[in-house]
Amino acid sequence: MTATDLTTTPARLGRLPAGLAGLTGWRRLLAAAGFGGLATLALPPADAVPVLLIAFPGLLWLLDGARTKRQAFAVGWFFGFAHHLLGLYWISAALFTDIERFWWALPLSAAGLPILLAMFTGFATLLVWTLKGRGLGRVFLFAASWALFEWLRGHVFTGFPWNLVGYGWTGFLPILQGVSLIGIYGLSLLTVLVASLPASLADAAVPRRRAWSALAVGLALFAALGAWGGLRLAGASDAAVPGVRLRLVQPAIDQRLKWAAGERVRNVQQQMELSAAPSTEPVTHVIWAETAVPLFLDQDARLRQALGSVTPPGGLLITGVPRMEAGPEGAPLYYNSLAAVDGSGAVTGRFDKFHLVPFGEYMPLRRWLPVGAIAGNGAEFSAGPGPVSLDLKGLPPVSPLICYEVIFPGAVLPTTKDGAGRPRWMLNLTNDAWYGNTAGPYQHFAIARTRAVEEGMPLVRVANTGISGVVDSHGRVTAMLPLGHRGVIDAALPEALPTPTLYGRVGDGAFGLLLLTCFAVGLRARHRR
Repeated sequence: MTATDLTTTPARLGRLPAGLAGLTGWRRLLAAAGFGGLATLALPPADAVPVLLIAFPGLLWLLDGARTKRQAFAVGWFFGFAHHLLGLYWISAALFTDIERFWWALPLSAAGLPILLAMFTGFATLLVWTLKGRGLGRVFLFAASWALFEWLRGHVFTGFPWNLVGYGWTGFLPILQGVSLIGIYGLSLLTVLVASLPASLADAAVPRRRAWSALAVGLALFAALGAWGGLRLAGASDAAVPGVRLRLVQPAIDQRLKWAAGERVRNVQQQMELSAAPSTEPVTHVIWAETAVPLFLDQDARLRQALGSVTPPGGLLITGVPRMEAGPEGAPLYYNSLAAVDGSGAVTGRFDKFHLVPFGEYMPLRRWLPVGAIAGNGAEFSAGPGPVSLDLKGLPPVSPLICYEVIFPGAVLPTTKDGAGRPRWMLNLTNDAWYGNTAGPYQHFAIARTRAVEEGMPLVRVANTGISGVVDSHGRVTAMLPLGHRGVIDAALPEALPTPTLYGRVGDGAFGLLLLTCFAVGLRARHRR
């Protein structure tokens, strides 16, 4: 296809597509940003997935007018910049907990991250333009290119797979069941593919009847996926692990008070009071949030004994804590950890966070940014080994995940051979108080919920504030405390599926096969008349 072919005449395209393809300069880039912003509404908490039927065709029509590689990249970059600027606005809220110290980072968090993430979208549209797909084949190439760079965004430079397109389906649980087969990347690919099909309705290279048929088949695919997911949910078991009753404690402590010297002990006391409140059924295990104990537990025997006093008889109190140990040269090493305390005050289990948040828990550009990490009050955390399967008294084996670790598909469970030693549930401790009443905590909960469906394994999530709750192996929320609410949940622990899901067995392998198929279809169509 030549540059002339890429610019289709208004008579062949129709008024709107031709008008978009004919835009130049800042008008084209502004339109791209508008479509990218619109696509944000498809994500949690709005979950308005149908807007993608406008956003992605609009992006493709704008790409029709690109005459150079630079223009093709710019169209995708502006789409991605607006998409991430609006979708991730809440990250800047964390800086306002101590804006006097971190004012300098505000423009970096507000615009710097979207600038970087938009590069992936820019390269996706550049790849589509370079491959010069035709007709319906171009739609397949676009979906495959988008999914490829979405996968790369989730892996390169430690990865940031937040707000993947497929997460828009967390508001429609039957279709979300598809991630048990092809994972969130696969669901994103199918979503982009079908949402982009309306672009072919105005493509002169595609007969009108064929274009409508392709769109009908695409919509039927999701209808079938939803029907299959509905049947899967209808057959889901409500079985719970016998003899286990969890109490999740959400204290809703303001982030500005969480680490204040005069408030730390009081914060722990508040959580102890919530833990000791009466219950209708005996509680076996109490779970607190990430760094719920803002003190060094290993160095304070009195604190351990105090925690042991609110531990259920024969059970455990599981809490997030900071941990410090001496490094090889005697310098202190800090960890964002989980500790399990029994009734005697002894620590019987421990886990150190292994996937740290760049800039929040460590500074990847320390050489050029001589400041400490934001979440560590200037100190930097070290990474522990993981993922792991942790054996705790009275509980099935668990995969602990602290905050950010739950967002990585296929990286939330330890690698096991033939399922041997596979955990039976996931425990996510987090602290979304950093982000206030924004979209961030809702997005975080939706992402965590998707991991449960992918792996066929229940997930228990405990937040300082955010959204605490219990999600079963099919993604059904069996108990929940809303954002900003102070209180406790007493809930059973759902059983895991008896066997791993397809995604749990092959990971992103099914997605990879789907990706290659879409590229093959698109490239084959390019060589056909």
